[in-house]
This record gives sequence, structure tokens and C-alpha cells, in this order.
Amino acid sequence: MIGQFILRIVIWFLLTANFSITNVVIGVSVCLLMPLYRTESFRIEDIMQSILRILVAIPQAYMEAIEMIWKPHNHENITMEKAQNRRSSALVFLDIFLITFTPKTIVLMHRGDGWYAIHRVVRRISKSQNSRGKSNEY
Repeated sequence: MIGQFILRIVIWFLLTANFSITNVVIGVSVCLLMPLYRTESFRIEDIMQSILRILVAIPQAYMEAIEMIWKPHNHENITMEKAQNRRSSALVFLDIFLITFTPKTIVLMHRGDGWYAIHRVVRRISKSQNSRGKSNEY
């Protein structure tokens, strides 16, 4: 219960970026009024993999943001990716958060059979640049 409260209040502060007394009171009230979710069993290996993915996602997000500033990405596509088997709700949430954390991707839908619909922003070279021998996508 305490872990759920801490997670919710941290997410509240990350979303609002406001530490005024009013916002703290509202955040605590919302966190206490939200229903508790049931805990599911998970493997420690899944948790360790998720922590590693978080550590990789942070610099990746900065690199993608810088790349998008210097080389605009004008095209988009939607792909389907398979999630790992036997994921608890918390790990599915973490997967979706990590995919959406990077600037070039966002999860549009998580299907019940374990697939994510992911929207990606991609960079393609114009035809004039492509005729000089460069590849079609980066």
C-alpha cells in the first residue's frame, strides 16, 4: 500500500511539476482516493531487466531528442511488437512507459494477446538526396 502511494505521488509530481502546498494536498488526496490494485507475482529477473532497460532508455531519449532537432523526422509508421510472455500488469505498464519515454515512439494500444501497436517517427531522405547514393531510411 505504501509503495503504491509513493509511486502515485511521484507520478503526480512528475506530471504536474508543481510542489506548491495546494498541489501537494490535491496530489495526496487523489492518491488516497484511487483504488488499490492487487499485486501479482513476478520474477526478480524481470525486475532486473526492467531496471536495466530504464538505465538504457534515459540516454537514448536524450540522443533521440538531439537527433530530431538536428535532423527533422517527417515520416511516421505504425508497427506491432510482441511483449514478453507472462508479464504482470506493473511490468506491462513499465514497458509502455519506457516505449513512450523516448521521443520517437508512443504506444497506441496494448492488445490482450500481448502485442503493442507503436507509432514511430522516422527520418527519410528526400528523393534528390537519395539519388546521390544514400539509403532510403535511417
